Amino acid sequence: MKLETIISDLFNRSISFKENKHLQKLVFVVVLFITIYVLLVIVSIPARIDLTVGRPSPRTVYAPRDAVDEYTTERLRVQAAEAVAEAFDYNTLVLEKALGEIGAFFDTVIEVKDNVDLENWEKVEAIRKYVPEELSSSAIYAFFIDRATLRDLQGRLNNSVSELFGQGIKENEVDLVRRRLSQEIALYPFSADLKRVVEALVESQVVQNMYYNDQTTEENRELARQQIEPIIILRNTLIVSEGEPVTVQQLAQLEGLGLIRGQQVYYAGYIGLFFLLVIVFILIGVYMSIFVTNVFANPSLLFLMGIVIIITLIFSVAATYFSSYLIPVAMGIILLTVLFGYKLAVIINLVLALMVGLITGGDFSFILVALLGGLVSIYAVTRLSQRSDLARAGFYVAITNAAVILSAYLFFGNASLEYDSLVSLGYSMVAGIGNGILSAVVAIGLLPFLENIFGVTTAITLLELSNPNHPLLREMLLKAPGTYYHSMMVSNLAETAAEAVNADALLTRVGAYYHDIGKLKRPHFFSENQLSGENPHTKLSPNLSALIIGAHPKDGGELGRKHRLPEAILDIAVQHHGNSMISFFYQKALENDYRENVSADKFRYEGPKPQTKEATIIMLADAVEAGVRSLSKPSGNRVETMIRRMIKEKLDDGQLDQCDLTLKEIDQIAEAFVYIMAGIYHSRIEYPEKDLKAELERSVGLK
Repeated sequence: MKLETIISDLFNRSISFKENKHLQKLVFVVVLFITIYVLLVIVSIPARIDLTVGRPSPRTVYAPRDAVDEYTTERLRVQAAEAVAEAFDYNTLVLEKALGEIGAFFDTVIEVKDNVDLENWEKVEAIRKYVPEELSSSAIYAFFIDRATLRDLQGRLNNSVSELFGQGIKENEVDLVRRRLSQEIALYPFSADLKRVVEALVESQVVQNMYYNDQTTEENRELARQQIEPIIILRNTLIVSEGEPVTVQQLAQLEGLGLIRGQQVYYAGYIGLFFLLVIVFILIGVYMSIFVTNVFANPSLLFLMGIVIIITLIFSVAATYFSSYLIPVAMGIILLTVLFGYKLAVIINLVLALMVGLITGGDFSFILVALLGGLVSIYAVTRLSQRSDLARAGFYVAITNAAVILSAYLFFGNASLEYDSLVSLGYSMVAGIGNGILSAVVAIGLLPFLENIFGVTTAITLLELSNPNHPLLREMLLKAPGTYYHSMMVSNLAETAAEAVNADALLTRVGAYYHDIGKLKRPHFFSENQLSGENPHTKLSPNLSALIIGAHPKDGGELGRKHRLPEAILDIAVQHHGNSMISFFYQKALENDYRENVSADKFRYEGPKPQTKEATIIMLADAVEAGVRSLSKPSGNRVETMIRRMIKEKLDDGQLDQCDLTLKEIDQIAEAFVYIMAGIYHSRIEYPEKDLKAELERSVGLK
């Protein structure tokens, strides 16, 4: 029971999924998003490898994107910080104290020396208080000289102390400064005893006056670090060659790029790409819901659009292995334009150009070639009139790509007369031209498969159906020649009218070719094919005749499906009479029976009424051609009156209620019909019998 329940539940869900278009579109969008996201991740974020310092690299590695070289940058910053000298705080009081002690000593010496009330030994003892105890009395006696000499010695000593103390004395430099001061004092032009005393005097004054400031030092070093600009590894820079021993710097650069297996994953890139695609999908959805509603509402067409985009991206990735100028964005745009029209192709062209930027690392030249080449392809295939237009589109794209590549080389300053530059330019130009050719060739090759698989009616399909050698048209020409020529006439009328109201002229023309194929089932029951003059309806009741005539739209739909005609053509074949009245046989029935016994509904076509501009135009052209052909003496005024009367009858009968033609467009259609019919049934000059005979003889003679 459980298995049966599970199977039943799955079956019910399958049916629900097939009926729920919103769910189908949601699933499709999610699958398309994941596919594109994974594809771009694989291309723009390369696979990581195993590397070890000192061992050969298994392959050559280039930088996949611009990135900061953290290793080199940090090394330069460390060097800049180490080059900054340590910061010290200078204590000025040390020098002031030393100079004060020296000054006080010399003042005391002069004062004591000049004191006549003291004996020499008393003077020596008085001075000894200011000098170290180990100095002898004879050394102190050396100061008993004239005042000028003492002041000279004091001045020299002050200068030496000021100079050395001013340079700063660090903790480990006290002994060094003492030695340097002793060396300078030794050079003074005084007696050895004098120099010995002053040397002993200042030795005790030499102390540390520079104190290390760690905070200021760190601030200065940090400032030096910040002044070093980050070193950038440019995209496509060679990091390590295959077989080259890996250095510490190379390994650090690869780690920074996220290329080392087992290192940190490039999460920022994944997240950024995810949100970028979310924004793109939202914008495309809004755009399609406004401007391309027919595709937006159809899951099958959305799926076809996604297939084209994915195929284009796969070809784009493959092309980068040769040259990024070879990326065939125009291929996808040609397919989208032919399949869905230019409105969808324009927005997808912008999106594909953006994705080319992601694939190529943001190179503006490649983006420009993709964008402009795609726009040119849209212009080239918007109005397809023959198969060669697709090949011509490839030619246009090739010429545009070559011009854009040359312009980009000149603009970015990459063009010169040097050999390498010319070779690079030539290679790029060849790739750009090959891009256009490749786009057209692949688009032409893929288009029939996409049309057949998804049942999409494109201009190419219509052009193939317009071939007179198509089996249905050949059969019509042989079995129902009157219907064949009637269809050709209707096609001329309808195509001209379609052009006047901006409808699909090609679809209208081809739809007119096949609108009466249902008559092939019973061709002789239609007046245009009764070449022998025998009318089988004379032997039938009006009801049966109306049934046979009214069945040909439905028969046309069945025959068209048998020959796999597109749905758009089948719709025209089924709808081209709407539910109009089969007036001739209805009137005949009224003549043969009482009105209350004749049901008007049995003398109407089954319908449905025309749903599109093209089907409506063919309905009107069909009625007009038959009506004008029935005129015994068609003149200009009679033709126009007939045309406008028949269009008004269709309008009054409600046959135009379900199409989106405006009254202005209906009037334009009537004017187009009048113009064509007036050209066919214009008045001719009647030749006199003699002139007519001469004209005929001349015509025969020319043959």
